[in-house]
Amino acid sequence: MGIEKLSFLPRPLGVKKAAGQPTVSKVSSEWTWNDHLGQIRCRVSSFRMRYTVNPGLYAVGEPDEASDVFVTANYKLSFDIVRRELRGLNAWILALDTKGINVWCAAGKGTFGTNELINRIKETNLHNVVTHRRIIIPQLGAVGVNARIIQQRTGFRVYFGPVCAKDIPAYIRAEYVKTPEMRLVRFNMLDRLVLTPMEINPAMKKFPLFGLIVLILFGIQPSGILFEDAWEGGMPFLIFGLMSVFIGAFITPLLLPFIPFRSFAVKGWLTGVISVFALMKGIELSYYKNLFPLTAAYIFFPLASSYIGLQFTGSTTFTSMSGVKKELKIAVPVYLTATALSLLILIIYKLFQWKII
Repeated sequence: MGIEKLSFLPRPLGVKKAAGQPTVSKVSSEWTWNDHLGQIRCRVSSFRMRYTVNPGLYAVGEPDEASDVFVTANYKLSFDIVRRELRGLNAWILALDTKGINVWCAAGKGTFGTNELINRIKETNLHNVVTHRRIIIPQLGAVGVNARIIQQRTGFRVYFGPVCAKDIPAYIRAEYVKTPEMRLVRFNMLDRLVLTPMEINPAMKKFPLFGLIVLILFGIQPSGILFEDAWEGGMPFLIFGLMSVFIGAFITPLLLPFIPFRSFAVKGWLTGVISVFALMKGIELSYYKNLFPLTAAYIFFPLASSYIGLQFTGSTTFTSMSGVKKELKIAVPVYLTATALSLLILIIYKLFQWKII
């Protein structure tokens, strides 16, 4: 993204430039190859936590004192999408310091909020940049913004714009009136599919530790750790572990509206139970005839899918902060209890193998 520093800000006639007034950055509405590459990287890795632009005021096109001001987050992908959709327009973008978090999540966390917006308006001397007193905020940021307080303390009236940045040109042509479609939050299968890599990635980072514990647990014998026993006994659990990641991080988000119940934890558990039963029927493994590892698998892996599926609450518009807190309050003790119980069952299984009990 090419950024050109402008040495001055347009001001109403007769108004002098304020002492120490910051310069504004001019950005293009066109994406570069680096912008496209950054979009991919932040979709599939933790790179998104470092994908930011500096907070402040930016110019798209050749804006003047009558041009609109659009507020967004300093998460670069959010910023890039807004500037792209302003193609052909002359406008200002005010990027808030959301610590690199997108608008919707930052509004829930409080970083896309009333105080930050007030401070950013004052720091950029926005009242000297535009003659109107109108700022446009994405609808998904509304939960973090108190429009009345902002108008009282800055003089700027808050307009809550469309959900999707692509509707901004039509919103302006309609004289800042949203159609019902512009208010609609869509979260279709493609939207959910795009987010699944970031659900799979953190889960797979923990998988090597899970695999190591499983191999040690099944391989340990009174005489030491035997590789053959570790592999033969642990392989099914490794397969089930991979399946839990796939079910919880991919299938559950993809089929989210079609799985019964509102609770994400229950949705993940249901898909986990079905997958465990299907996998049990689909493969032949001799130690499944033993009740102990069989029981541990039926307890642990559906709840592992549930836990991973519950993480998707941070990406979806299907839930709320209060709903997430309520789910976690109930689900976390269940996860911890089930993990401890499964581990105890496997320890008892090993003690029987060693003829200690």
